[in-house]
Amino acid sequence: MDNDTAQDIKSLRLNGLPADMRLALKEARQKRGWTQRDLVSRVGLTQRHISGIESGKIVPRYDTLLELIRILDHDLLMVPRDLVPVVQSLIRDHLKDQSSEGEERSLYADNPGEQTNEERHHEV
Repeated sequence: MDNDTAQDIKSLRLNGLPADMRLALKEARQKRGWTQRDLVSRVGLTQRHISGIESGKIVPRYDTLLELIRILDHDLLMVPRDLVPVVQSLIRDHLKDQSSEGEERSLYADNPGEQTNEERHHEV
């Protein structure tokens, strides 16, 4: 490998996982009601290693990161950079919908307060 390539690769190495990814891993673990030790028993790492990943002190190998993500019932996707805001918006909407359990929304109403055809029909 030539010197320029080695420098380019080295400059891409992270000091830690991005904060939003670390937070997502921690929240996924907590949502399942798992402690770090519970996750350790499923993944085969040490509690210190899990803590280091969540705090950003340790950057996991790619295969370790994939295993953690999959055990937490998530997935890692490659998304074209210009579509990231759209995907993030979809995820936010999905999470918001989950938090309002049991609340039904009209699939076709543009306005949350707008009546459906069925509701209008019953008023007559």
